[in-house]
Amino acid sequence: MMDINEIMSVIPHRPPFLLIDRVLSIEAGHKITAVKNVTMNEPFFVGHFPGQPVMPGVLIVEAMAQAGAVILLSLEQFKGKIAYFGAINNAKFRGMVKPGDTLRIEVEITKIRKSAGIGMGIAYVDNRKVAEGELTFMIG
Repeated sequence: MMDINEIMSVIPHRPPFLLIDRVLSIEAGHKITAVKNVTMNEPFFVGHFPGQPVMPGVLIVEAMAQAGAVILLSLEQFKGKIAYFGAINNAKFRGMVKPGDTLRIEVEITKIRKSAGIGMGIAYVDNRKVAEGELTFMIG
């Protein structure tokens, strides 16, 4: 398990753009389960949408990408580097994420090359899948 300070020692993201609060489990280079506790205090809710706050899908994808970056940057050969988000393929959004929800993010890395990685990300609220997609990372 990793707390927010340990996460920030692996990836360069900082609040308000750090979109994972805690890592529940990690297998370096393979898979991760992380969570984001979504509160009404998130800055994006001011404009998305007033009176009906919904977490933007692009930020759900970013949370999956950040979790994937933690997996890759936990590998010895990538420590101290940055995992840049290279692509999202086959993204699907299946439900809304609202204030009070706990977003559970699961990412499994399916391929690692010299300076790149590909993984499958799925985001859940409770046991309901809200988003998924194939993520590509470039390590620099």
